[in-house]
Amino acid sequence: MVSGHRQMGSPHFLLVFLLLPLFCCFPGGAPDLEADRAALLAFRAAVGREALPWNASASPCTWMGVMCGAGGGRVTELHLPGARLMGQIPAGTLGNLTALQSVSLRFNALSGPLPPDLGGCKELRGVYLHENRFSGGIPAGFFSLGKLAHLNLASNNISGGISSAFNSLTRLRTLYLESNRLSGEIPDLDLSKLVNFNVSFNRALNGSIPARLRRMPRDAFMGTGLCGGPLGACSGEISPASPPPAPASSPSPEPSSGTNAGGGKSSKLSGGAIAGIAIGSAVGLLIVAALLVIFCRRGGGNKTRSVEAAAAAGVGKPPESDMAPRDHKGAVENGTGSRPAAVAAAAAAAAAGANGHAKSLVFFSGGAKVYDLEDLLRASAEVLGKGTTGTTYKAMLEIGMLVAVKRLKDVNLPEKEFRETISAFAAMDHQNLVPLQAFYYSRDEKLLIYDYMPMGSLSSLLHGNRVSGRTPLDWETRYGIALSAARGIEYIHSMGPGVSHGNIKSSNILLSKSFEAHVSEHGLANLVGPSSTPSRAAGYRAPEVTDIRKVSQKGDVYSFGVLLLELLTGKAPAQAFLNEDGIDLPRWVHSVAPEEWTSEVFDLELLRYHNVEEEMVQLLQLAIDCAAQYPEKRPSMADVVVRIEEICRSSRASARRNQQQEHHAINDSDDQSSKHTDSIDESRPSGLHS
Repeated sequence: MVSGHRQMGSPHFLLVFLLLPLFCCFPGGAPDLEADRAALLAFRAAVGREALPWNASASPCTWMGVMCGAGGGRVTELHLPGARLMGQIPAGTLGNLTALQSVSLRFNALSGPLPPDLGGCKELRGVYLHENRFSGGIPAGFFSLGKLAHLNLASNNISGGISSAFNSLTRLRTLYLESNRLSGEIPDLDLSKLVNFNVSFNRALNGSIPARLRRMPRDAFMGTGLCGGPLGACSGEISPASPPPAPASSPSPEPSSGTNAGGGKSSKLSGGAIAGIAIGSAVGLLIVAALLVIFCRRGGGNKTRSVEAAAAAGVGKPPESDMAPRDHKGAVENGTGSRPAAVAAAAAAAAAGANGHAKSLVFFSGGAKVYDLEDLLRASAEVLGKGTTGTTYKAMLEIGMLVAVKRLKDVNLPEKEFRETISAFAAMDHQNLVPLQAFYYSRDEKLLIYDYMPMGSLSSLLHGNRVSGRTPLDWETRYGIALSAARGIEYIHSMGPGVSHGNIKSSNILLSKSFEAHVSEHGLANLVGPSSTPSRAAGYRAPEVTDIRKVSQKGDVYSFGVLLLELLTGKAPAQAFLNEDGIDLPRWVHSVAPEEWTSEVFDLELLRYHNVEEEMVQLLQLAIDCAAQYPEKRPSMADVVVRIEEICRSSRASARRNQQQEHHAINDSDDQSSKHTDSIDESRPSGLHS
C-alpha cells in the first residue's frame, strides 16, 4: 500500500517540482507598473542615484524622463539624455521593462557591456545609446528585436565584428555604429528599409563595401580600411567609372580582299552608323533645350525675381520664423511666387556645380531620404514668414510630402563648422522639438529642411490676423501647450550647462494636430551675425541679455516666463510696449494686485473656467517667477516642468470633481423631478388617471 501510494504521488510531486521555477520567476503574476517601478529604482541605484530626482512613492509615470502608455499603464519610453548617469547597467533593470518602446540614454558616462537583456523588450522601436563608454560586442539579444527601427550605438568603445544577424532586423531604418572599435568585414546586409547608415572611424574595419550599402554617402565609411563604392575601387576591382578592358585575344589575320574595313566582322563603325549617331544626338539636344525653355518660362521667367516676389509677401507682416501655415498666403502655388526656396537652392547648386564642386542635401537620422535637391526645385512653395534668422517656406513636393525650408541669412561660417553645429542640433531627438531632416550648404546659400507643422504657431493661434481672427484656446489646451513646450526646452538644457535655445518666443512654438507644442529654431541664434539681433524679440529678452548670441539658460527661462504670460493673458509682448507708459508684459502683471488677477490679467476666454482658478493663478505665479529681474532668482527648466506637471494633475483632478458634481446634480434633479411627478400623480383624482 505504501509503495502504491508513492507511485501515485510521484507524478504530482514531479509536476510541482517542474512548475516551481515558473512561480519563482513571476512572484507577482504578469508584469505590471509595480514591476516597472522596481526595475527603474534598481536602474537608478546602479547608475543614477544622485542624478535622478525620482520620488519613489509616486507613480513612475510622473518621474523625469519616464513615459507610460495610455491610462497610466506600463512604462513605454525612457529618455534620459545628458542626465549624468555613470557606471554599468546591471541585468534585471532595463530588460524588465518589457513594454518599453523607446530608450534614449545618450550623452552619459555609462560603461561596461551593452545591457544584454534589452533583447527581452520585444516592443522596442528606438534604441539610442550613443556618446557613452560601452564596451564589448553587440549582444545577440539585440538581433531578436523584430520591431526595432532605429539603433544608434555611435561613439562608444564597442568592439568585435558586425554580425550578419542584423539581417533579422527587417524594419531597421537607422544603424549608426561610427566611432567605435569594430573590426573585420561588413557582411552583406539585406535591409530593404535601411535609410541611414554609418560605420565611419572604425579603424579596423576592412574589405569591400557590400553592394547593397554602396548607395550610402562617402561620409558613412570614412576613417576605415574599407574600399569600394563611394570610397573608390578596391585593389584589383574594376571601377564602374572606367570601361572594362577588351578581352585578350590572338591577333586577327588581315582581312582578305573581299572584306573591307567596315565589314560585318570588323569592330569598326561604318560611316552610315556614325552619321546616324550624330543626327540622333543633335535631335536629342534640341529636345532637351526645348524642354529647358518651357520649364524656365513656367517657373516665372526670372528666377531671382521669383524669390524676391515670395519674400516680399512677408513684408509688413509680423515676422514669423515657424515651420507652419500662416493665415495669409505668402505666394500662390502656381504663380510668380512659386518655388522660391527651391530656385535659390538650385541656383546655388548650379553655380557650385559649374566650379566642379556640386552640392547636395545632407540628411540626418530624423529625415527620410525620399527626395533630393531637384525635388525641391520642382516643388511649389509659399512664404510662411520672415524671422530674425531668415525666411521660411512651405514646400509641397511632387510626391505629396510637405516640408518646411528655412533659408538662413547672415550666416558666414565655414562649411566644416556649419556642418558640426547643425549636426549637433539634429542630434537632439525629443518629441517636443521640430525634427531637422536635412541641410544644404554652399557659399551663397544655407538651407535647413524641417518637418512641417500643420497647426501653425502659438503666436498665430493666440493673436491671429484681421481676416481669420484668433483661434479660441481652452484652459486644458493652454496648460498642455505650456507643459510640452517646457519639456522641449528642458531637453535642450539637458545637453549641457552651456547649451540654450536663445530665441524663445510664441512664433517659435509650433503645434501638431493634437495641439502638442514643438520648439523650433533651437540653436540658430548661435549661427546669425551681429546684424541679425532681433528687435522683435525684445519683449521676450531677459534684462541681462545684450547679445542674442550669448543667451544663457536663465535667459531662456525668462523668455519662457514671458511666453507663459502671453499664453495666460492673450497679450503679445512682441509689440514691445503695451501702452503709452512703456510697461512691458511682466511689469504690467506685477502692477496688478494679486486679488485682481482673475478679473484683470487673464484672457477673457479663460474667465469661464471657475473651477480651476487656483491652478490658473499657480501657473501665473510660475510665469512671474520665471520672468524675475535677476537670473539667480529664476527656477531651472527642470523645476519649471515639475511645477507645471503638478498644476496639470491638480487641474485634471478639479475637472473630474466638477464632472462628478455635475453628474450628481443631474441625478438629484432627476430624482426630485420623479418624486414631484409621483406626488402629482398621487394627488390627482382617480378618474384622471390614464
